[in-house]
Amino acid sequence: MIVCIAEKPSVAREIAGVLGANAQRDGYLEGNGYQVTWTFGHLCELKEPHEYTPMWRSWSLGQLPMIPPRFGIKLKQDKGVEKQFRIIESLMQKADEIINCGDAGQEGELIQRWVMQKAAAKCPVKRLWVNSLTEEAIREGFQTLKDQSAYQGLYEAGLMRAIGDWLLGMNATRLYTQKYAPGMHQVLSVGRVQTPTLALVVARQQEIDNFVPRQSWVLSTIYRDTKFNAIERDEEAEAEDAAAVAEAAEKGKKQKPKGIIYKPVEYATEAEGKAIVESIKDKPFTVLSVEKKKGTEAPPRLYDLTSLQVDCNKKLGLSAEQTLSIIQSLYEKKVTTYPRVDTTYLPDDVYPKCPQTMNGLYQTRFAGVAPYADLIRPLGGGKPLRKSKKVFDNSKVTDHHAIIPTGTIPKNLTELEQKVFDLVARTFIAAFYDDCHFETTTVIGQTPTPDSTILFRTTGKVIIDEGWKVVMTSGQEKSTSRETDGVLPVFVKGESGPHSPQLNEKWTTPPKPYTDATLLRAMETAGKFVDDEELRDALKENGIGRPSTRAAIIETLIRRHYIRRERSSLHPTPTGNELIGIIHEDLLKSAELTGRWEKKLRQIERHEYEARTFLDELKQMVTDIVLAVLRDNTPRRITVVEDKPAGTFRRKDKK
Repeated sequence: MIVCIAEKPSVAREIAGVLGANAQRDGYLEGNGYQVTWTFGHLCELKEPHEYTPMWRSWSLGQLPMIPPRFGIKLKQDKGVEKQFRIIESLMQKADEIINCGDAGQEGELIQRWVMQKAAAKCPVKRLWVNSLTEEAIREGFQTLKDQSAYQGLYEAGLMRAIGDWLLGMNATRLYTQKYAPGMHQVLSVGRVQTPTLALVVARQQEIDNFVPRQSWVLSTIYRDTKFNAIERDEEAEAEDAAAVAEAAEKGKKQKPKGIIYKPVEYATEAEGKAIVESIKDKPFTVLSVEKKKGTEAPPRLYDLTSLQVDCNKKLGLSAEQTLSIIQSLYEKKVTTYPRVDTTYLPDDVYPKCPQTMNGLYQTRFAGVAPYADLIRPLGGGKPLRKSKKVFDNSKVTDHHAIIPTGTIPKNLTELEQKVFDLVARTFIAAFYDDCHFETTTVIGQTPTPDSTILFRTTGKVIIDEGWKVVMTSGQEKSTSRETDGVLPVFVKGESGPHSPQLNEKWTTPPKPYTDATLLRAMETAGKFVDDEELRDALKENGIGRPSTRAAIIETLIRRHYIRRERSSLHPTPTGNELIGIIHEDLLKSAELTGRWEKKLRQIERHEYEARTFLDELKQMVTDIVLAVLRDNTPRRITVVEDKPAGTFRRKDKK
């Protein structure tokens, strides 16, 4: 008998249906030589400290660091879990072969491996690896099963992540609670990912609180009903550009210089600005140059989990956790692919399946309306779908590809599920459209002063061919073929005429508080803020947390009263501020240092780094942190206790 074990009952039913195991049993399905059973997520977990030695039951600084000689697992204390495990154990003891059908990722691998270890399974184990739960994908997955050993790196990375969280969470939580909050009945929860994430929020709030607004005055003028802003040459930026070009040349790379770079003119005092206005108001405005440049904008990237959470937060007001729950539901309803991914690319072997996916979207209807039919029709006509390297790139895909529709026609979606599906569907369709073509016009003019001249600039953009942009209009009136953004009159070099200069007060503004969207991006790039997608891809290796866990980290910080959500903004609580204030050890709160740790976990997954070496580094790091805190003789203490925060009145280890 072949035993298949899935991560959820709903997934087990889908697999059993494909295999023909349709007979319902207590805790599993059976038929056609298969028994298909399931877990409920984690059935097993690492043992608590006191289960290694009774001495670790009490919270004492003298017992730290707690480093077990060998880590062990146990069943979760839950009657339902225990009952299901006994069923799984019985099936596995009699099995001829086991097929691990867990979620295709680090966590899914760890969940099922621990269950098999606890059940003392001895028979051969194979792995099912699928990107969607459609019947076709499941059948294809069973035809390409691999031996469990092929995923050893994935398991070791997941195991090291769990052990690392245990070592740091258990030790640091007891360490900081006993050292800085003795007798307060409050646990100071410190974790490998949650603490640097909290540090990001605290640092942003400090920037906001310490911000000192700076007043300045900006000059502009109105010429032919068009606003021009005063500019001047930015010699510092030009020097930096020249240095970058020279550095590129030394490395044998060609980099085109930007040429003249301008920056806005700002005056420190109103009097200075008014004097300039008076000196030029009766002087003519002359157009020095009219430059037109044609440009293109490629379709947006396909979604990985983080970018989907970012868009859903910005466009739909959903928290990261809500988005994860919805896209997981869409995956289980077989209408989108596996969601817990960190790539925005597809492998080449998905390309031949894309017409079938388009056909499913073409037939999709919501409330009797086919929202994608008119968008897909121009892609048909017997011509092949556009294949872009920005979409299809085997080198950018490892275990999973970007989130896309499966081609299964959606049915019985909730309103929010429909909205999230719509984002995924339109982004997928847009990927096969042509680039958007536009023309940008830049006009530079000048006005003389008694001593020199004042330069002014304005820009305008005209979309010549919308290309993919037509796909992204959702529930809105479609724009015309020459959509405009700041349309300009026709200017001619050398023309001149009267103008109306004006001076406006300007205040610098503080940085904005984090939202779910911006905090997710900060976690993804270890606190570095970049708009360039390629650079962001490179930084993902050093991001803190995994795409599948970042939403839970944010909610954990809220639940533990370290941060709070006010409308869409995230702010630290007084306790959160104080906790970060007493932590002087950078290893605990630096997003960049934690990101390096995450990179090593990814290297373990790819067999590029030894798990044993990583574990030794973990143990040394925890030991160093404990010794550093124990040597601290300063009077640092936590003084703020939130109203009934999680962990109050009960000392329990937090990871």
